Amino acid sequence: MMHISDSYNQKNSLFNAMNRFIGAVNNMDQTVMVPSLLRDVPLDEEEEVKTISPIRTASNGSTTYFQDGDMYNYYVLLKSIRNDIEWGVLQADDRRKEKMGVTALDISRIESDDDDLEKQFHYHLTGLHTVLSKLTRKANTLTNRYNQEIGIRGCGL
Repeated sequence: MMHISDSYNQKNSLFNAMNRFIGAVNNMDQTVMVPSLLRDVPLDEEEEVKTISPIRTASNGSTTYFQDGDMYNYYVLLKSIRNDIEWGVLQADDRRKEKMGVTALDISRIESDDDDLEKQFHYHLTGLHTVLSKLTRKANTLTNRYNQEIGIRGCGL
């Protein structure tokens, strides 16, 4: 028999957080028919589009730039993260290692530090859950702002 606390914990599981995020990004992707309309539009109405900084270097040497607060770049970032969750992080992990210059020595040092694996697991699980919740809110905000920008009221979450 399931207790009330069990249903609360299940609601806040990592699996459900990932499903909420993927659902929010899928909704965003279905709602946004013309992604280029998102360029130079701040995600938060009171913010302006801020600095430009590189966020990802592709394997072909091209760099993706992220403008803080730019809805188009959030759109691309959220879809990229969704793809990493759905298809695996092996390719994404290789890109990050390449970008950050992680060496085999760094990896072996990280892997040898398994004194308290349970503590590390809970630390990273909590962090991942927090980040997924924030990303889900960003995807929902982007969907609602897109609807506002194109003049559709009352749609979205």
